[in-house]
Amino acid sequence: MMVESLNRQRVLHLLDAFAGGDIEAALSCCTDDVDFLTHAPIDVLPHMVPRHGKAELRALWQTVWSRYSEVRYKTPHIVAEGDAVATYMHTYFRKRGNDRVVQFDMAVFYTLRGGLISQIREIIDSYDLVQQVLEREIGPLIVGAPVDGA
Repeated sequence: MMVESLNRQRVLHLLDAFAGGDIEAALSCCTDDVDFLTHAPIDVLPHMVPRHGKAELRALWQTVWSRYSEVRYKTPHIVAEGDAVATYMHTYFRKRGNDRVVQFDMAVFYTLRGGLISQIREIIDSYDLVQQVLEREIGPLIVGAPVDGA
């Protein structure tokens, strides 16, 4: 029971550091060979390609922070079992360009090794996320319907 509690706190520490804009503190929660994968459309979000190692993860997080001025999250569900922690989160990213808030839910699965996060796997409602990032309805594009103004 103690390991689960510690690992839960380790993940929350990473999330708090990232949401606070402290990329180096967030990276200090990870192994040198941390592996990151998200299920997001990389043609719209090219920075979301798989990342391996702290340098690549740092570059991703720096890109995120270059586009967003504020990051907040709520974690209504967090479950820890051994060296695995699963979270269900409501996330809020404020765009730098126009102050709009991109709001989406995601499930994130963490694997820890030696007290550090060695693997991060994200599952995002990418349909909703893409519409908010592009600031337009993408349904007509998907079904081939005429787009307003086109």
